[in-house]
Amino acid sequence: MLPPLAPRTYLSENAMGSTMVGEGSDLGPHALALAREFGGHKRKAGGMPVQWLEQTMFQLGLEVHRQPFARTLPFPDEAHERYLVRGTNVFGVLRAPRSASTEALLLLVPCSEGSKNNQAVGLLLALASYCRGQIYWAKDLIFLVTEHDLVGTQAWLEAYHDVNLTDISSGGLPGRAGAIQAALALELSTDVVTSMDVAVEGLNGQLPNLDLLNLFHSFCQKNGLLCTFQGKLPPPEGPSGPGYTQSLRTLGLMVLGQAGGGPGGAHGLFLRFRIEALTLRGINSFRQHKFDLGALGRTLEGMFRKLNNLLERLHQSYFLYLLPSLSRFVSIGSYAPALALLLLVLALRISWAENGEDGDGDPQPGESLPQTPRGFLYLVPPVLVSGAAGTALYLLPVRGQAVATQHFPVGEAEAVVLTLIGIYVAGMALPHSTHRALSGGGQRGWMSLKLVALLALALLLTCLALLNFSLGFLLGVTLVPPAAAVRPGGNRLPLAVLLVLTTPGVTLFLAVLVERELLEAPAGLGEAWQRYLGALGQGLLQEHLHGAHLSPLLALGAYPCWLLLWNVLFWK
Repeated sequence: MLPPLAPRTYLSENAMGSTMVGEGSDLGPHALALAREFGGHKRKAGGMPVQWLEQTMFQLGLEVHRQPFARTLPFPDEAHERYLVRGTNVFGVLRAPRSASTEALLLLVPCSEGSKNNQAVGLLLALASYCRGQIYWAKDLIFLVTEHDLVGTQAWLEAYHDVNLTDISSGGLPGRAGAIQAALALELSTDVVTSMDVAVEGLNGQLPNLDLLNLFHSFCQKNGLLCTFQGKLPPPEGPSGPGYTQSLRTLGLMVLGQAGGGPGGAHGLFLRFRIEALTLRGINSFRQHKFDLGALGRTLEGMFRKLNNLLERLHQSYFLYLLPSLSRFVSIGSYAPALALLLLVLALRISWAENGEDGDGDPQPGESLPQTPRGFLYLVPPVLVSGAAGTALYLLPVRGQAVATQHFPVGEAEAVVLTLIGIYVAGMALPHSTHRALSGGGQRGWMSLKLVALLALALLLTCLALLNFSLGFLLGVTLVPPAAAVRPGGNRLPLAVLLVLTTPGVTLFLAVLVERELLEAPAGLGEAWQRYLGALGQGLLQEHLHGAHLSPLLALGAYPCWLLLWNVLFWK
C-alpha cells in the first residue's frame, strides 16, 4: 500500500518494548515430551484426558479446576457432525506472588480431534512449569484447555464472568483469578511448524488493540519466527506491482472476514468481554522457514512478561484499523471517508425526495408529497409486508425445521437452509401489489416510499459504520447505487437486474467467490454454491451459539430495505 495511506505499525505503549525483557526458557524438549504423553492418554481416553490434565497441572504447582458444560444446538452442525455438545474444560491458575489476584493473563489451547494441537497442549504445560519457577509475576496466569473449540471457550467465558448469554448449561467455576487483561489462543495443527499465522477478527467485527498485535510481531522478529497474516507472507518492501497486489489481497481478505462477523478464532469471543486477545496458528506452508517449539516458547514467555509489566489495560493504540500486512496498517481516519461518501449520496437523494423532485431532480408541477397522516396510509402495506418478510426470514428457518423435515425428505440442517432460501425468494414476490391495497398515493406515491427506503438504509449504514465498518461498507457499495437510481416507469429491466445482483443474498454469494479468488484458490460455481449453503448454515449457528449479528442485521435490516426498493421499481 502507499506509505501515506498505510504507515508502518509501531508500539504506542512505552512499557511494551520487546527489547526490555530477556527470555531465558528452552521449552522445546520438555514440550515435545509432554505432547507425546498427552497424545497417548488422549488416544486411550477417546477424547480429552481430563483426569491426566488435572494431575499434571497439579504436579506443576497450579491451582486446578474443571468445568463441565453442555449445549444443544438449534439444528445439527454438519461441518463438525454434532448436535448435542458435552465436554469439560480444565484450567490451572498460577497465583501471582507479588499481587492480590486482581489481574490475570490467559493462555488458551483448544483440544482438537486426533493428534491436532497435541504440541500446543505440551507447550502450554511446559510454559506453566517454567513460569511456576519465576518470582516476577505481578498478574495471575491462567492456563486453559478447552473442549469442542468455540463452544467450550464460550462456556468458560460465561461461567468466569457469571453471565449466561447463549443458553449454555455449565457448572460454575469453583475458582477464579483476577480480571483478565489479555489472552492468547494457540493452535498448532501440524508437527512441523514453519510460520505463525495470526488472526485478529473477532465476533461482530471487533478487533484487538493494535499494540498487542505489534508486540507479537516484534517478538517474532526478535526470535527469528516467520509471522504471516491471512496465511500470506509479508509483501516485499518498496514500491512494486506485486507488493501492492499482495497488500490489496490481504486487505480484501480482512474486510471480508470482518464483515462476516464470525470469530476468526477462540480469541474472538474474548473481545466481547473487553479482553484483548489474539489467535496464533502454527502452519506448515513455507518449509524453508522451519523452527522448533523453543523459539515459540520464548516468544510466548516474552509476551507474557511484557504484558505483566502493564499498569492499565491496553488503550493507547488503535481499536479500528485494517491491515494490508503485519508491518503496515490503515487507520480509521483513512478509510472512514469511503463510507461517508456513500452516506452523502443517500443524504442528497433524501433531500431531493423531500423537495418533491423526481429521479432526475426536476420538480413536477401540481404534485406534492402528502403532509397529513391520512395521506401516508398507502405506505403502510408495503412497509408492513417488507418488515414481516424480514421477520419471517429471521424466525421461521430455525423454528420451522420440524415442519419442513416432516413434509420433505431432507435433514434438519438442510431444512433450515432451504427454508431460509425459500422465504427469501418468496419475499421478493410479495410487495409488488401491496400499494394498491389503499388508494390516495397519487403519481408521487413511489417517491414517498423511496424516501422511507432511503431513510431506513441511511440509518442502517450509519449504525453499521460504528459497529462493523467492513459490513457497512460492503452493504453500502452494493445497496447505495441501486437505491439512488431506482424509479418506476420506462425500461425497468436494467434496474431490475441491478437490484437482483445487489440483493444481500447474491452479495453473500459473490463474497464467497471473491474470497476464493483472494485466497488464490478459485472455486467453480458448484463448489461456490456448496460453500454458500454452508455459510448460510454457519451464520445461523453463530447467531444462536455466540450472538453474531450478521444474520439478524441482514434479515431485519438490509433485506426489508431492499424489498422497499424492489416495490418502488414495480410501482404503477
